[in-house]
Amino acid sequence: MLILTRKTNESFMVGDEVKITVLDIRESQVRLGIEAPDDISIHRSEIYQKTEKEK
Repeated sequence: MLILTRKTNESFMVGDEVKITVLDIRESQVRLGIEAPDDISIHRSEIYQKTEKEK
């Protein structure tokens, strides 16, 4: 697992096409913005796992 430290409005790239930006940090929550091509699906892990179990 890669662990990164970022502040509000700082970003990091996943590959060449996915950009993740820290939008807000409050107590125990972090808000992230994700920019990715339309052909890349983005899901919260609990939703992804539920969908995979249903297949």
